Amino acid sequence: MTEEEARRVVLVQAIETAGDSPLWTAEDRAWATRLAQQTAGAEVPFERFLVDRTRHALERLLPRDAASSRWLERGPRRGLFAFGLLLAAFGLGAAVDHVGSMQRIDLLAPPVWAVVAWNLVVYVGLLVPRPLAGLRALLARRWAGDGAGVGALWTRRAMPLSLARATALLHVAAAALAVGVVAGMYLRGLVLDYRAGWQSTFLEPGAVQPLLQALLAPASWLTGIAVPDAAPLRLQAGAAASAPAAAWIHLYAATLVLAVVVPRLLLAAVAAARAASLARRFPLPLAEPYFERLRLQQLGTRAQAQVLPYAAGLSAQAALGLRALLASVFGDEVRLRIGPLTAFGDEDAARALRPEPGDTLRIAVFDLGATPEAEAQGRFAAALGRDLPLVLLADESAFRRRFGAYPERLAQRRAAWQALADALGLALVCAELEAAEPAAAEAAFKRALGR
Repeated sequence: MTEEEARRVVLVQAIETAGDSPLWTAEDRAWATRLAQQTAGAEVPFERFLVDRTRHALERLLPRDAASSRWLERGPRRGLFAFGLLLAAFGLGAAVDHVGSMQRIDLLAPPVWAVVAWNLVVYVGLLVPRPLAGLRALLARRWAGDGAGVGALWTRRAMPLSLARATALLHVAAAALAVGVVAGMYLRGLVLDYRAGWQSTFLEPGAVQPLLQALLAPASWLTGIAVPDAAPLRLQAGAAASAPAAAWIHLYAATLVLAVVVPRLLLAAVAAARAASLARRFPLPLAEPYFERLRLQQLGTRAQAQVLPYAAGLSAQAALGLRALLASVFGDEVRLRIGPLTAFGDEDAARALRPEPGDTLRIAVFDLGATPEAEAQGRFAAALGRDLPLVLLADESAFRRRFGAYPERLAQRRAAWQALADALGLALVCAELEAAEPAAAEAAFKRALGR
C-alpha cells in the first residue's frame, strides 16, 4: 500500500487497539469488516482488504472524531522544513568562507579543507555498516519512543521511510553547504582583490608544493589549471600576500565540487530512490496480532491454536487461563484445541502431532519449574516442525505456588528458559496460566507473535 493508505490504516489501528469508545465501538469494527468482506472479498491481497476496510471505517469514524480528521488533514510538512534547512546550509557555507583577513587566502588553512575532511569522515562511516546501523537504531529508538496514540504509532511505523528521507535531506544539505562555500569565494572575488599566500612553522616549500599538488590534482585535471608554484608565496611575519588568488579559488571550488557536491548528490539520489520506493510500497508489520485477526476475518475463519503440553498435563484452570490469554490477543472468537500429552523421553513421538485443518498457531506448553534441556524440551520443540508459527509457553503456576516468595529464583528460571528459546530460534512466553490474569502476559504474547 502507499504511504497515504498506510497512514489511514495506522489511524484505524491506533483507535481500535485503544479499546472501545463511544466514537468507535465493537459494532462499528464488525460493520467495517463485514462491508470490506462484501466489497473486497477473500480473493484480493490482504493489503487491499485492509485499505478497503479502512476506507469504510473512516467514512463512519471521521464525522464523529474531529481529532482524527485533523491528524489526517495535517499530514507531514516536509517541504517547508527541507527548504529552510537547505537555505540555512547554503547561508552557513557562504558565511564561514571568510578567506582570511586583509583579503588573503591562506593556502594551507582555508575552510575548503575543513569541509572536505568532514565529508571524507562521513564517507568512511558509510563504508562501515555495523557502527552506522547501531547509530541508526539508537536514533530510531529516541525518535520513535514508546508513546501511545496515533502519532507515536505512526512515527514507529514510518521510521524506515523517515530515515531514508532524512538521509537524503542531510546529503543535499551537505552539498548546499559546499555550494555556499564556493559561492562565497566567488562573490567576494568579484568585489575584492584576493591574494594568495601561506605560512607554516614546520613545513618548508619542498613539502608544501607536493602536498598541494596531490590534494588539488583532481581539480587541476578537471579545470585544466596547473597548480601554481607555492614556494614564492610563503609569507614572512608581517608581510602581505602579493600573488593573485584567482587560480587557487578555481582549484578549491573544483575540489569542493568533486569531493563534496557530486558524491553527496549521488548519495542523496540513492536515499531519495529508497524513500520513494518505501512511499509506494509502505512496509507495515502485518504479522502483528491486530493484522492477523483481520486476515482471518477476511478469510472468514477464526484463530485456532493447537496446544501441545509436554511432560505435565494442562489443568482445567490453566486451560481456562490460556483461553483467556488467547482471547485477549485474538478476540473472543479464538478456538483452543488441546493435543495429547507428550511424555518425558518420548520427544520423537511429537513428529506425529501434525496440525489439523483450521489451525493457525501451535503452542508448546511446559512447566516453568522443569529444568530446560536441549535434549528434552528442545528436542520436543524441534520435533514439532515449523509448519505453523510455534510459540513456547512456560506455565509459572506451579513454580509460583512453591517459590512465590523468592522472586530471584523466578527470574533465574525465566532466564534459563529464555536461553533455550533463543538457542532454538523460537519465541518464549512466561505466564501464570492458573491466575486467570491474561493482561499480564498479553504484551509478551504479542511480542512473541511479532517475532
